[in-house]
Amino acid sequence: MSTIQTASKEAKEKEEERPIIIKGARTHNLKDIDVEIPRNKLTVVTGVSGSGKSSLAFDTIYAEGQRRYVESLSSYARQFLERMDKPDVDFMQGISPAMAIQQKTTTSNPRSTVGTTTEIYDYVRLLFARIGKTISPVSGEVVKKDTPRTAIEKLFGSQDEGERFYVLHPIPHHEKKKLDEELKVLKEKGLTRLLNIEDESMVDLTTDEINLKKFKADKHRVLIDRLVLKDDKDTRTRIADSLETAFQEGSGRCSIKMRGGEELRFSERFEKDGIEFTEPTPQMFSFNNPFGACDNCEGFGKVSGIDEDLVIPDHQKTIRNGAIAPFDSQKFSMHLRDLIKVAAREKYPIDTPYAELSKEFKDVIWKGKDEYIGIWKFFDEIKNQSYKVHMRVLYSRYRGYSRCQECEGYRVRKDALYVKVGDLHVGEVSELTIGHARDYFEDLELTEFEEGVAGQILYEIRKRLKYLDEVGLDYLTLDRLANTLSGGESQRISLANALGSSLIGSLYVLDEPTIGLHPRDNDRLIKILESLRDIGNTVLVVEHDPEMIKAADNVIDIGPFAGTHGGEVVFQGSVDKLIKADTLTGKFLSGRKEIPVPTKRRKGNGKTIELRGASEHNLKNVDVDFPLGMMTVVTGVSGSGKSTLVHDTLYAGIQKHIGSYNDKVGRFSDLSGMAAVHGVEMVDQSPIGRSSRSNPATYTKAFDGIRDLFANTKQSKIMGYEPGHFSFNVPGGRCENCQGEGVQRIEMQFMADIELTCEVCNGTRFRKDVLGVKYRGKNIHDVLEMPVSEAIEFFVDETTIINKLQPLEDVGLGYLKLGQSATTLSGGEAQRVKLAKFLAKTSTDHTLYFFDEPTTGLHFEDVAKLLDSFNELVEQGHSVIIIEHNLDIIKCADWIIDIGPEGGFGGGQIVAEGTPEDIMEHKESYTGTFLKDYLQ
Repeated sequence: MSTIQTASKEAKEKEEERPIIIKGARTHNLKDIDVEIPRNKLTVVTGVSGSGKSSLAFDTIYAEGQRRYVESLSSYARQFLERMDKPDVDFMQGISPAMAIQQKTTTSNPRSTVGTTTEIYDYVRLLFARIGKTISPVSGEVVKKDTPRTAIEKLFGSQDEGERFYVLHPIPHHEKKKLDEELKVLKEKGLTRLLNIEDESMVDLTTDEINLKKFKADKHRVLIDRLVLKDDKDTRTRIADSLETAFQEGSGRCSIKMRGGEELRFSERFEKDGIEFTEPTPQMFSFNNPFGACDNCEGFGKVSGIDEDLVIPDHQKTIRNGAIAPFDSQKFSMHLRDLIKVAAREKYPIDTPYAELSKEFKDVIWKGKDEYIGIWKFFDEIKNQSYKVHMRVLYSRYRGYSRCQECEGYRVRKDALYVKVGDLHVGEVSELTIGHARDYFEDLELTEFEEGVAGQILYEIRKRLKYLDEVGLDYLTLDRLANTLSGGESQRISLANALGSSLIGSLYVLDEPTIGLHPRDNDRLIKILESLRDIGNTVLVVEHDPEMIKAADNVIDIGPFAGTHGGEVVFQGSVDKLIKADTLTGKFLSGRKEIPVPTKRRKGNGKTIELRGASEHNLKNVDVDFPLGMMTVVTGVSGSGKSTLVHDTLYAGIQKHIGSYNDKVGRFSDLSGMAAVHGVEMVDQSPIGRSSRSNPATYTKAFDGIRDLFANTKQSKIMGYEPGHFSFNVPGGRCENCQGEGVQRIEMQFMADIELTCEVCNGTRFRKDVLGVKYRGKNIHDVLEMPVSEAIEFFVDETTIINKLQPLEDVGLGYLKLGQSATTLSGGEAQRVKLAKFLAKTSTDHTLYFFDEPTTGLHFEDVAKLLDSFNELVEQGHSVIIIEHNLDIIKCADWIIDIGPEGGFGGGQIVAEGTPEDIMEHKESYTGTFLKDYLQ
């Protein structure tokens, strides 16, 4: 190696060892901090909520990496860079190309699925196009194109030597030509003999008179050659020449008729059993492409029609006991009798619950057979009689969205489902969970030729499935809609995609990747991040989970508190040193500070809500009692069925009973005890507003009181200002250039739009004269820029405002600015803003509150505050049901319902119920195992 190459290599190695240096970072609440992040290491940024972790990781480090990337783009993109906000920092060095993996649902596109998001479906389409075998639905045989060579192989393989045979092709048929014209053309070509394949009689076109009315063209073939089967070179050559001529003259079709025997048909076209199939291409399997999408449902898999869950409301009922609701009446019971007759004849079980019936019998129930009409045809007849009022009423009772009958809900065109790899078509592969798909593709046996054609495609599919499995998403199906995923699931899919791309030398910035993960799966996630680090990447993780912090090579603790009281680096170094450090994180990790276990568990008010026969998605016909007047926590591994049970079934069922719910309710047989509840509230992680105009002040209604205060000042009265002048939502006092947004959006064609601060109001949202009105020395913009904690001190005499803001402080959101846009709040922050709104209410009615992973984004210190809020709700006489993985919340529960034992098909059962002490002793409960270790 030359001296120059050696020097270059040493310089490169030194560059790779050089840390990422940040000096003087002041983004948001950061207080001029200096940080060093070692390259190719796993660094965890932790600290209380609102201390400035995301400001450092995302708004400073990642934003600078992104800005430098944009700098390398076209001049069109770069012309906006001068006006783009640079991170407020003095100096940054060593920033690698950066990727952010955040906990936001990736898309709202109803066509996007887990398979398409991860690119697995794209590779599956390619695999089916390359090695898929088209199977004829008539004979079940593989559809192939024939050639003279394959025809000769079949002839010699199926017939004995010495046999006599004819080489033939069908009489051509052209739309504009009549039969006599076709025969005339044949005669001109010198093809003068026709063979009747039924009696092997011969017709000579030059001498025989043909009665065109009696002549059956489909029973005759044009004779090309007569031969005797001999296995020698001359005979094989002659047969090949004859077959080639026959294929050419027969428009791609020909046949060999054994004298006194069968006719062997061959086609150069892609056809079988009289059906001409489409040759597989990748586009044919795409439901996002007009060529591949089902014409009926346009690739959505569902059409407006009959809701299957309304037709069969209880999947645990049997056919005999009235599972099919419309047939369970005197008027239409004849259809049920017909079905029972068909079932008896075909040996189908009618005393088995509908959920356990075979696909074959379910197809008969819906599509009909013999004298039985079938549900689809029954409703078609009802629809045709819509001129009768009672028929319209009947049809409307069962109206909804149902699986497309044309493609059976698989989204792709019908003939795409004839193509199979292994034993499955592309729709069946999409229905597999990631765990099952991984097994299917690992076990797929290919021929040497297929391996050569599809080996690389299979490698890419297997690699991506492996990563998805390892990040704990084995329970998701490939056809699961991307817009139904939780933030944690979306983030882990992005993480698996990053691993699948195998990039090195990059900076990955992750936002709480453990969200939505049971403690059982944390180890798998940590190993994934370590492998990302080990292949040569720098991994920066914003995290609160103790296991993730302990796995870090380097920890940066931001604090000491939130908002204006945070923004400092209170610790930087190894985990061992952090445990000894005098910071909140260090104290909790070392056990010097902890969330105490309650000395006694509440017994509740003696009332329960009883849910029976819950069977939506993967729930296995479960019966659950939810005690009221206490804090109940529903636990279980990811995908075990917690959200299905609590969100889709219990909450939706109660809402439907109250009469304020129009969405779909999960299947169950009975729900009782609702009389004890006066209202229900779902406090989930959905945004408090989809508009940038929504903020904590407007959501909690504190802004109404603030605007009234400004409108009542002496200056406002002189100017004639009303409360509306201090609103950025209506014309009057707002800046009309940006219409009160504070920013202007510029479209970047092929990139995300860029937001630039409004040049007229400089982001203040209001007109200059309105900003001139001051209350205690501050204008309306200054007030909206205040953190909640500061606002409480500022409005100390204004009870109505304080009453709205104090609950935000109590749930640990004192660091949020009053005017902070709702779109910038994390899921956990949005959830706690909602909680604060409910805490501000004083109600004697018994409300049942539902919370979905409320510890998202919370430090140990904030979890303690959150628990105080839950206890306050229960003390006010309400009930709380929480879906949670956080062991601090679980250990403080009055009652636990543990679902599992696994995710997906392996879940959906009640593993254990009882107090935390009861769950700890349950050997089959993963939650119990971790709870026991945690408390000991």
